[in-house]
Amino acid sequence: MRVLVADDDRVSAEVLARTLKPWQFEVQVARDGQEAWDALRGRQEPSLAILDWMMPRMDGPEVCRLVRREMNQAPIYLILLTSRRSREDVIEGLDAGADDYLVKPFDPGELLARVRVGNRVLDLQQGLAARVKELQEALAQVKQLSGLLPICSYCKSIRNDENYWEQVDAYFTQHADAKFTHGICPSCYETVSRELDDYGRAKGRRLSI
Repeated sequence: MRVLVADDDRVSAEVLARTLKPWQFEVQVARDGQEAWDALRGRQEPSLAILDWMMPRMDGPEVCRLVRREMNQAPIYLILLTSRRSREDVIEGLDAGADDYLVKPFDPGELLARVRVGNRVLDLQQGLAARVKELQEALAQVKQLSGLLPICSYCKSIRNDENYWEQVDAYFTQHADAKFTHGICPSCYETVSRELDDYGRAKGRRLSI
């Protein structure tokens, strides 16, 4: 996974990069907010960004707001890094669009744990996006029935596009990708039973004559 580290303090940026690299993260370093914003819009945009709050040209919260406003479809996990630790600061950072918040001086173990959480979230988002795409493609292939269907008032056959009459189940199978099983409803069962009984009695009378 490609991680962007944005911090105008060279020592802090180097510590962050060295902490992440042994865990097989590809680390890119930005020296200020504008450089971070340019990197996030680059051809090889990072999946996760660790942004210092106070930076020249553009601070961390402003970068977060730009990402959420201009790149709202991009799956980017944003972590704000700052010495601010009050509840109001945390709320302000999260409201700006950050996904997580890490206080300086950070513990390397906590940093790695939060980055791993971000990685899991991104994996889930990508899996969900792939599933949604599959469903959209499947729905696009489903045949749709619309408009008026000419149907016989007596036998209930449907006139197809070639002006031939065919059974309802055959027509729907061709136009809706549906398969039918056949049974008999209770009302029809009673009607057929009476007809069979009447037929049996009539046949019995003919045989006795």
